[in-house]
Amino acid sequence: MLYLTADRFPVFVPFGIIGFYRYLWFLIRVAASQTYRPIPLPINPTYVASEDVTIIVPTIDAGEEFKEAARSWLKGKPKEIVIITEEKMLGPLQELANSVDPSRVRVLTVPFANKRLQMVHGIRNTTTDIIVFADDDAIWPPTMLPYILACFEDQKVGGVGTSQRVQPVGKSMTVWEVLAAFRLSIRNIEISASTHIDGGVPCLSGRTAAYRTIILKDPEFIHGFTNDFWLGKYHLNSGDDKFLTRWMVGHGWNTYIQCCPEAELLSTMKPNWRFLLQVLRWTRNTWRSDLRSLFMERHVWSRHPYCTYTMIDKLFNPLTLLVGPCLVAYLCVKSTRPGGYHLPIWKILLSYAAWLTVTRTLKLVPHLWKRPQDIIHVPAFIAFGYYFAIMKIYALFTLHEVGWGTRAGIGNATEALAALDAQNARQAQDEKTGDARRYDPEAAQYAAPGSTRR
Repeated sequence: MLYLTADRFPVFVPFGIIGFYRYLWFLIRVAASQTYRPIPLPINPTYVASEDVTIIVPTIDAGEEFKEAARSWLKGKPKEIVIITEEKMLGPLQELANSVDPSRVRVLTVPFANKRLQMVHGIRNTTTDIIVFADDDAIWPPTMLPYILACFEDQKVGGVGTSQRVQPVGKSMTVWEVLAAFRLSIRNIEISASTHIDGGVPCLSGRTAAYRTIILKDPEFIHGFTNDFWLGKYHLNSGDDKFLTRWMVGHGWNTYIQCCPEAELLSTMKPNWRFLLQVLRWTRNTWRSDLRSLFMERHVWSRHPYCTYTMIDKLFNPLTLLVGPCLVAYLCVKSTRPGGYHLPIWKILLSYAAWLTVTRTLKLVPHLWKRPQDIIHVPAFIAFGYYFAIMKIYALFTLHEVGWGTRAGIGNATEALAALDAQNARQAQDEKTGDARRYDPEAAQYAAPGSTRR
């Protein structure tokens, strides 16, 4: 890089400082991640999965992959699994539940697809001390629940998350799945480092996260969870895990990440271009949640200063990432002018490509150590990084888009609430005739716009 800037070195010192800063903090994260240790299993545990754990699974389209996931959960011996789905999916999901374990897998319904209200219905039908939310395709190791419960020995811990890896949909990973795997490997380093440094984490991922039931049954939580509006008018359905994490921080609860093989889940990702829609939804959720945490709620500043730094860093990350291509473009234009630059275009581009390849590969070493065959996808990861930077800026200006993005029939909370209102009259009639439906009519009172109930 010194060779690239040999003629006017001082001009490019600021860009070198940016690069030094970013990789210094990357090394700090790696060092913190390496010194992080998961909480060990207690000799005499306070919580036992068979008595104290209910697994809640909000879903609308679980298929055969659910059987593998549910069987992996049952190896941890939870008290029960509660599936919450929409009414029209009751039959297929009841068949799935019966094929797994009808005595420990229960299916409840809501009249429409709305993840947050499905979760609330599950919460209201839980009697155990610990609730674990899980995606319908999350595959656990048998030791998952004991290691999650170990964190709750500390009575100040309200929520627990885990590390993740990608489970390919087919026999081998597509390039999209490899990109997701790269991201998860980096995320595992980031969350273990953040947990080790100050105990904070930007998000307890909804793919699998555990909470104390007493927190979630609080009417104030239910009201806030189902009345979550962006800018006061865009009703949010996704971003439930972000809301839960902020609630823990804002109400004095600690969180912990069990980042170890004994508590590492496997999860599928979109194996095609629709993965980009997932990333777009996650990015919008991150913008909305981080802006709230940093500038509206502000609890994270005093409780988790390092976590606060990572959030601020992510705000500016797209700009710093795009500085490199802008600089290279400037050098290329300059090299075409007489006496303008000391290197031809091909040397500039080759040097920059070599720099990117080396530095990005270093970031992926933890992943490539386990899957060296994925090194062929490093160029795709580099290209995705620049796409992501542009997409992140686009997401910032489209935060009013609150749809799910990858699933039809879910994500419009306003329509979902309207559907629930239409069901209330039928619910009252069903109760009179002894044919009570298996959804929660109280959710409407907490979710209806303008409701004051707490």
